[in-house]
Amino acid sequence: MTTLRCISPIDGSVYAERYTLPLDAARDRVARLRSAQSAWAARPLEERAKLVLAGVAAVGAMNDEVVPELAHMMGRPIRYGGEFGGFEERSTHMAAIAAEALADIEVGEDATFKRYIRRVPQGVVFVVAPWNYPYMTAINTVAPALIAGNAVALKHATQTLLVGERMARAFHSAGVPEDVFANLFLDHDTTAALIAEGAFNFVNFTGSVGGGRAMERAAAGTFTGLGLELGGKDPGYVMEDADLDAAVDTLIDGAMFNSGQCCCGIERIYVQESLFEPFVQKAVEIVKGYQLGNPLDPATTLGPMAHVRFADEVRAQVGEAIEAGAMAHVEPVAEDDGGAYLSPQILTNVSHEMRLMRDESFGPVVGIMPVSGDDEALELMNDSEFGLTASLWTTDLDRAAAIGNRIETGTVFMNRADYLDPGLCWTGCKNTGRGGGLSVIGYHNITRPKSFHMKKVTS
Repeated sequence: MTTLRCISPIDGSVYAERYTLPLDAARDRVARLRSAQSAWAARPLEERAKLVLAGVAAVGAMNDEVVPELAHMMGRPIRYGGEFGGFEERSTHMAAIAAEALADIEVGEDATFKRYIRRVPQGVVFVVAPWNYPYMTAINTVAPALIAGNAVALKHATQTLLVGERMARAFHSAGVPEDVFANLFLDHDTTAALIAEGAFNFVNFTGSVGGGRAMERAAAGTFTGLGLELGGKDPGYVMEDADLDAAVDTLIDGAMFNSGQCCCGIERIYVQESLFEPFVQKAVEIVKGYQLGNPLDPATTLGPMAHVRFADEVRAQVGEAIEAGAMAHVEPVAEDDGGAYLSPQILTNVSHEMRLMRDESFGPVVGIMPVSGDDEALELMNDSEFGLTASLWTTDLDRAAAIGNRIETGTVFMNRADYLDPGLCWTGCKNTGRGGGLSVIGYHNITRPKSFHMKKVTS
């Protein structure tokens, strides 16, 4: 048994702690999920969806408690109000499309045969959720998996230790059975052992590349399905005809919001050289206006990073870049304590020789480079081991689509960034991972096809 401790980035204190389940107890809990799953799947789809949405609403009713709790656990300022908007939007959309997404595919029927393909639940789905958007990332899989008739085990990151517990309590209060949706406190060894034993039919993991590799190693030889959303180094490209003010506002917000701790945050920006100087000037003005501080203070616009070690990695990347010739445009602020509280930064005179432009930063820093045109921008955008999103800024839809076709990425944005549309598949390529969540395709990943070939008896 291990003690999991959430260390608050506000002051370094222990905010919450929980004991992990021993392996045998964890096996028993998953076995209960498996036993209950078939009865849950037998309920009408409409009933399952209604109960899931009631659970979502129950989470929303807790929002006054959730918002400061998140600030304590991972540092997001209370002024932004938590995650319930996206949490509800994604759940509502997935419930609305469930009947169509899960409908039988009719292949044909005549006097002799009836043939169709049915989507059936995987069984027990294991969701391993991250700390940066702990509610929204979890619900991406939890809601459709339950609606589709799966049982779900949820394991949350230690940094947001209380989120899974709160979600389970809300869903159970709304009528989702305790043996259909369970929050589990597990250490890494127990997690790996359960996966290696084939305890789950599908595992959805959001986290680091190293974590994704650990999941693959644990699942090796079990044929367990895996959905992996891993690292990112998402680019923005501003073309000469872009709305400059809109591009700066959106891309810098995409780089700095949540202290840069966003899966699809903007980590590198390429600007057509004619707009480069005004873009940088406007970006610096915005960032200098941020207020770094205690996330419980309504005046704070930029909270601490979730953990000191995350801030240390960003400091290391920035320091290495400056030593190699990069220009820093923002002076450190007094609130920067050398620990979790980290000053935001904009760097120019950067290159892809620097880790800042190659490795995931996941913090409030962005490098900006001038480019001569589309070909150079494309070469730089694709010069990455990651591929989650790319943000293109132009008034020309056809041009954006043509460039988008050539970018190695999971999602192409035009004139927006850092947003997850539940009607579209959330997916990545290269070392960002495999699989896809939300949309109709999200349902396909947490179900399996089952074919029916029925020969009629005729007299």
